[in-house]
Amino acid sequence: MHLLTKIVCFGSVLAATALATEPTISPLPAKPWETSVMTVESGVLWEIGTGTPFPYRLLETQVSWKSAEVFGRVFTDGSRIILRHRFAFIGAAIQQAPESHYFAVSASPSIEWWNAAGTWSLYGGAGGGFGLVDAQGVKGGQGQDFTLNWLMRGGIEHVISKNTRISAGIMYQHMSNGGQTKPNPGIDALGFMVGYSWMH
Repeated sequence: MHLLTKIVCFGSVLAATALATEPTISPLPAKPWETSVMTVESGVLWEIGTGTPFPYRLLETQVSWKSAEVFGRVFTDGSRIILRHRFAFIGAAIQQAPESHYFAVSASPSIEWWNAAGTWSLYGGAGGGFGLVDAQGVKGGQGQDFTLNWLMRGGIEHVISKNTRISAGIMYQHMSNGGQTKPNPGIDALGFMVGYSWMH
């Protein structure tokens, strides 16, 4: 074998060995605001209004999807405020009232302030949607099945691992039929929600 051929073969073997042993560089984990998020939240809401004589209590669960950051601003200390889209499916067991359950959808922006490290945030938002309740035709209860809803929420969220986080907050929720029946007592409920989220 010619010397040149031996050198080429030897060089090829060395190059293949170097490529095989070259360490793989893992991509940096995404920041909490860079990906969409699924969240399951559950809590209890109590009637605080004067429209109905019944002391409504809602045992509520929301399954929501939040988009990645739509727009935001970074401050000089590295923290940032962002806005996302939020869509939620709502299910509630109703206690202490004529109705027994409520199912709905809602949409709202989610406004979040994140610390520079991306380990925790303060969040808030308000929005609305529509749903169905099992109206019973009882005076002081809901006038019909179809309802509109409006909610406000706020709280704190903490990242517990690369892709997961937990949250706790308060929520106000209004439910009524927009005056389609008279009387239209509606429900005004306030309470707390705790949640678990994962990025995907």
